[in-house]
Amino acid sequence: MRVTGGELRGHTLKSPTGRQTRPMSDRLKLALFSMLAAQDQPRGRVLDLYAGTGALGIEALSRGAERSDFVEQNAGMCGVIRDNLAHTKLTGRGAVHRQSVSSYIAHPPVEPYDLIIMDPPYPDPDISATVQAVGESGLLAPDGLLVLGHSSRREFEERLGPLVLDRKRCHGDSCISFYVPGRFNSEDTETTEG
Repeated sequence: MRVTGGELRGHTLKSPTGRQTRPMSDRLKLALFSMLAAQDQPRGRVLDLYAGTGALGIEALSRGAERSDFVEQNAGMCGVIRDNLAHTKLTGRGAVHRQSVSSYIAHPPVEPYDLIIMDPPYPDPDISATVQAVGESGLLAPDGLLVLGHSSRREFEERLGPLVLDRKRCHGDSCISFYVPGRFNSEDTETTEG
């Protein structure tokens, strides 16, 4: 697993052995950040929910974000994120929060995020409710963007609370859906076979 772009491109990141996490593939990560660049993202403050190894938040920092918060419930994975931040010399620009996503959403910081990245476990039955809760929590800035990584076998509503589906891109079995506050993009969603 490596950083695919920006100032830290090529840096290898630590990942645990076994199946504790399902990191986003480099191919999908490249597609995601290419789409983000077209929307002047990442920028400002980033929130990496279900952070796992921290790879997505670190990628955002490498590509221009000022700061990233990482929310991860597993203590061992929090250690991996801290190691990856230290290895990439980003410790001063990242903070690791060892708690559940629902707990973090329930007590949001005062300053909202410009970009929220969610890559939850694919079988999680509460993903829609969590996206809606994020939208209702004030975590996302009015001109911000929420990115949801999910299985291509799951369909999500075009509106989840105050958030509206802006676009969707699929690569093989994985998809990325972009949600924005209260706006709607009438363009068709995009699907890429692979």
